Amino acid sequence: MENVKKSSTNIAVKWAVIYVITSIVITYIFQFLNIDQSSSAKYISYIPFIAFLLLAQKEFKDQLGGFITFGEGFMAGFLYSVFAGLMLAVFIYIYLGILSPQVLEQSIAAQHDKLVEKGLSADQIDSAMVMVKKYGAIFGAVGVAIITPIIGAIISLIGAAIFKKERSITDIENNSYSDPAV
Repeated sequence: MENVKKSSTNIAVKWAVIYVITSIVITYIFQFLNIDQSSSAKYISYIPFIAFLLLAQKEFKDQLGGFITFGEGFMAGFLYSVFAGLMLAVFIYIYLGILSPQVLEQSIAAQHDKLVEKGLSADQIDSAMVMVKKYGAIFGAVGVAIITPIIGAIISLIGAAIFKKERSITDIENNSYSDPAV
């Protein structure tokens, strides 16, 4: 019997899909409750991101028989964050560009006020607003696609350190005696 190296990709994709669905639900709950985008409540969405990343690492460890190296744990979490970031970027683009463009308009109005407070000229503000109106959904999607894996890498390092459990010589010997194929 061949010893097949297990991959964390399927697990990462599964948990990324669950996270994106959860994120979509949270987004619409915030929209229906009229929660301000700049309020600190927006950080609630990090809780499922972190929880599902850790669950992806834990499931991969369980799939490997309860043993996982630091690198394997990191890769499981990092793949989850890459897939989650890409899927969430697609949703953000569709959400801001098609489903709820008023959310983008609210964000543009808030940015306009901030630029006025900074004392920028009307021409500078107008050119910035034209750019944001034209490419705002793309900027949001690209930002999510870049930031999510970066944050995920940091959390993956922590999770990998927590879940790391490498096989000792005793574990290897016990495994070889119990496996009749060896």
